[in-house]
Amino acid sequence: MTSELTKALIVNGVVLITVLASDLGPDRKIGRMRILRPLIAAAVIIPLFVKQPVGHGTGLTVELAGAAAGLLAGVVVGALMHVYRHPITGAPVSRAGSGYAAVWVLIIGARTAFSYGAAHWFTLPLVNWAIAHDVSIAAVTDGLIFMAIIMVVARTASLAVRAARITPAEPTAPLAAGSAK
Repeated sequence: MTSELTKALIVNGVVLITVLASDLGPDRKIGRMRILRPLIAAAVIIPLFVKQPVGHGTGLTVELAGAAAGLLAGVVVGALMHVYRHPITGAPVSRAGSGYAAVWVLIIGARTAFSYGAAHWFTLPLVNWAIAHDVSIAAVTDGLIFMAIIMVVARTASLAVRAARITPAEPTAPLAAGSAK
């Protein structure tokens, strides 16, 4: 059986590596698989790690707060990517740099610190808070997972919408043989 900390660390690592590998650098093609891959990952991760989401009370509030934080963070990182039409191919592409990477590392680092801290640094205060507010540890874990997944999905949706809004490339007429360049 995988511990809650191990689950959180796996999700954090997969999200960070996948996103940075997909997005960092110039002229990153925005194709069908770039949009579908994170959605497929979300569809796989959620049933693997979220067994029974809480449907009421403070546990539900914690899960919804995680989802809301993920949505907000996803919009922020989405805004840090520049989406444009490639000057040669005319295809939609994106560019993300160090600011984008720094925000992802900061957010995933904070999530990892919280997960580690919950298991090692502030376990008793967290358990006392959870008991006092009738929140299961699974609800806290689910909130963190929802945050990670929704952050990726929101960033992907932002990318897809912005790529679709780019004006179509102007067709260029081929040069006739012998004409001046």
